Amino acid sequence: MVGLAKAGIHGTTLLSVPLLALLFGGKGSSGIMLPMLIAADIFAVYHYHRHANWRFLMKLFPPAIVGVILGTWLGESIDDALFVQIMAVIIFLSVGLMLWLEKRKSAVPDNHAFAIVTGVMGGFTTMVGNLAGSVMAVYLLSMRLPKNVFIGTAAWFFLVINLFKVPFHVFVWETINWETLQLDLIALPLIIAGVYTGIWLVKKISEAHYRWLVIVMTLVAAAALIPRSL
Repeated sequence: MVGLAKAGIHGTTLLSVPLLALLFGGKGSSGIMLPMLIAADIFAVYHYHRHANWRFLMKLFPPAIVGVILGTWLGESIDDALFVQIMAVIIFLSVGLMLWLEKRKSAVPDNHAFAIVTGVMGGFTTMVGNLAGSVMAVYLLSMRLPKNVFIGTAAWFFLVINLFKVPFHVFVWETINWETLQLDLIALPLIIAGVYTGIWLVKKISEAHYRWLVIVMTLVAAAALIPRSL
């Protein structure tokens, strides 16, 4: 699921997050998930690195770093159920905005304020719950990026931000250790298989259909959050 998501089949990571949380708890599972995400990010960047839009990335990185630091600071005290409820509402409203823009054939203004809000939310949500995929999908779709540019830009964003998160997981939350890394190594072959399966599937999807795939999977991801908040 992680490999597929990083290769462009958006939303599948959100199906794996609750599975790990059931086994290891919310905070513990985030430390197990992070090296899996980084491994998939590396392969996604290797394949899509030429397609990234660095103008958008340079707008997103600084506020995302702030969001990660906020998430580290507040992550131990935030109520998981309330956080998930808020995320579900935000994603539903964001998809509604995307659908409205789709009907009007217009885009959200490409301004710094929108990038700052998205970056902070993306950094915070990826640190607290590995839920930033939908946040970034809303931003990148609103910018009307082509399929490969969408995937390449997202791949670079998450590789950089996920690497930035590692010291916080190791030294502050202490959720990454030799035992968790052994579990990640077991998953590595399947992560790689998922990435290249996703790359193959994305090639079969047209630009227009891919855009709607991301919108639908973002809605599915938001709906999947609802049972976790009850």
